[in-house]
Amino acid sequence: MSPPAPPPPIARPLARLTAGSDRALRTAGWLTALAALLWLPQAAVLAQALAAALHGHPPAALPTVAAFVGFGALRAILSYLAEGRLYLVADTVAATARAHLVAREARRGGTAPAGPGAIAALVAEKIDLLTPYLTRYAPARARVMVVTPVILLISFAQSWAVGLVLLVSGPLIPVFQALVGMAAKEASQRQMTEIASLNDMLVDRLSALPDMRLMAATGRLVAGLRDRSDSLRVRTMEVLRIAFLSSAVLEFFAAIGVAMVAVWCGFALLGALGWGSWGHSISAFGALWVLLLAPDFYLPLRDLSAAWHDKAAAEAVAEELAELEQGPNRPILGQGQATAPLPGPATLRLQGVVVQTGMRRITYPDVTVAPGESLAVTGPSGAGKTTLLRLIAGLAAPESGRIEVAGRALGDATADAWRARIGWMPQGPWFLDASLRANLTLGRDGDIDAALEAAAGTAVVAAMPRGLATRLGEAGAGLSGGEARRMALARALHAGPDLILADEPTADLDDVTAAAVIDGLMAQAARGATLIVATHDPRLIARMDKTLAVGEAA
Repeated sequence: MSPPAPPPPIARPLARLTAGSDRALRTAGWLTALAALLWLPQAAVLAQALAAALHGHPPAALPTVAAFVGFGALRAILSYLAEGRLYLVADTVAATARAHLVAREARRGGTAPAGPGAIAALVAEKIDLLTPYLTRYAPARARVMVVTPVILLISFAQSWAVGLVLLVSGPLIPVFQALVGMAAKEASQRQMTEIASLNDMLVDRLSALPDMRLMAATGRLVAGLRDRSDSLRVRTMEVLRIAFLSSAVLEFFAAIGVAMVAVWCGFALLGALGWGSWGHSISAFGALWVLLLAPDFYLPLRDLSAAWHDKAAAEAVAEELAELEQGPNRPILGQGQATAPLPGPATLRLQGVVVQTGMRRITYPDVTVAPGESLAVTGPSGAGKTTLLRLIAGLAAPESGRIEVAGRALGDATADAWRARIGWMPQGPWFLDASLRANLTLGRDGDIDAALEAAAGTAVVAAMPRGLATRLGEAGAGLSGGEARRMALARALHAGPDLILADEPTADLDDVTAAAVIDGLMAQAARGATLIVATHDPRLIARMDKTLAVGEAA
């Protein structure tokens, strides 16, 4: 029996990210290399004119200027075409990566492997770091592969001494580039991690700012942010130190090399040196030509060294994107589009539903909920009550088992239509940065007064500065925890849904308000709505038709 074939090699994250643009990058790189090669005949024209002037025979001005300007114009055209192609590729890659990340995170049903601050920093800032790499690295590498060897061959053809200087000093640049590049990559990764951590911390502290002000903890908040920002500053300066150090080293070797070539050419033309050429003194044209070409021998190497730091930053971004993509993800079912409600009785049936959450595997009991019935989902904190409500709403998909709604399997084809019949109240309510009315209606028709009364929220609205016109922030600025929960419940009840999913509807409420909320929910059940609540409240559990106990937390 033959051994199994080895698995295919896994592409590096950066290579996967730019896989569709390889051809365009190579084409642009060769265009820049061709543009750089045109400096050789352009420099030859200039060297020939200077050499003739040194011998007292200045060339005709018009042909010389025309040739020099012609080669320069052709170089400019090729560089323009190459740079336009490179920036188009860079914009496409960055836009595609950003759109893919936003679309995936918007449909992520499970817990994201990174916090919202880290994801926001990746979308808004870090993905843009791909642009310098895409526009600089491929052209610099192409010029090193083409221009540097050609100039070295020309230098050797004119003088073995000049060729030897370039041959010895040139490889020192990529050697130091490789040594410094390893440290640069590690420093860039540490900087990216620190940026993500600081953004997550900022989002967390901003959401908790009212509570921290009440606890007089703003001083510690400011001190914590100062410490983390100082840490980011240190990481950033570490990257800049490495970049400046590598640039200084490379500029030093390039300057020494050009200076040695200039000294040899000068003394050779003065007749002070009789060695270094191939059996005869180097001509004025040859000396001036290699002197003009010497800086361009080092220029591609220096450009590649600078682009190496861009590559290190791009690799850090690509690895972060790959970690997010490989993280646990149970995408939201459906497409998130408005559609007609799913027809048929709002019957719900769970059969063999199993879901993996982090390190735990939850198996839910089989249950059938008929239209108009009420079900209390009970169990200790962390047992999976919220996860079950998300599964019923199609906001996550089970690992195995079947969820049947209105006589059909809940999946991508039915989730949007099923959610059109649902009123959803999450445990942690969020709001739009808009008026309270807009947050409650979400553009739908319904009885807003009846919804507020059922959620015991009429007094809350009356106490607000502008009533329903009061503007809320995403965290529900101006609302307490219990008030925000009641507004979320009113939003769920507003359109008269066939199925109400409420997660801890009586939490953070006093006894009187909780009793009013329970009465409002039971009034919804009395009108024929199916009611499923996740709760610890014994008063609410006692009013339900059925109880579903989920397992102990692992």
